[in-house]
Amino acid sequence: MATIIFYEKPGCSTNARQMQALRAAGHDVIAKDILNEPWCTQTLRRFFGDMPVASWFNRAAPRIKSGEIDPGTCDAASALALMLDDPLLIRRPLIEAGSARCAGFNQALARALLGQAVPDELDRCSRKEADPSCPRMPIDHSNRPTAARGQDDSPSDAS
Repeated sequence: MATIIFYEKPGCSTNARQMQALRAAGHDVIAKDILNEPWCTQTLRRFFGDMPVASWFNRAAPRIKSGEIDPGTCDAASALALMLDDPLLIRRPLIEAGSARCAGFNQALARALLGQAVPDELDRCSRKEADPSCPRMPIDHSNRPTAARGQDDSPSDAS
């Protein structure tokens, strides 16, 4: 079975169930914090493949739900810049298995890893709108390396 690097939002119950499903399918899953990963433009871009730019975004992100950001108006460069500045905007999970990558759980890679169709409850936020239990962690970008803000876009397969 595969070793999977799974970029999650810590405390997200949907991400926890997704990882559990991958482990139940026999995979080794290495969980990483999507919010504190030192992303650069090229590394993050690889997860989106040929997906439309608007689908790169986490539709449950506060800045999208409030209308501050409209994913439908973003081009690739502006979407990536926004995500480097605010990782809550990144569609989750990001999955890496060998050289294959994807964003979101209902993608061909996730289906192949599970060996079946992805159940709907594993591809969307499971919390209710009024449920305050989803941890909202404040993000302090001041300690992130320069590369995390897109200044160093050298290719890197390091995770």
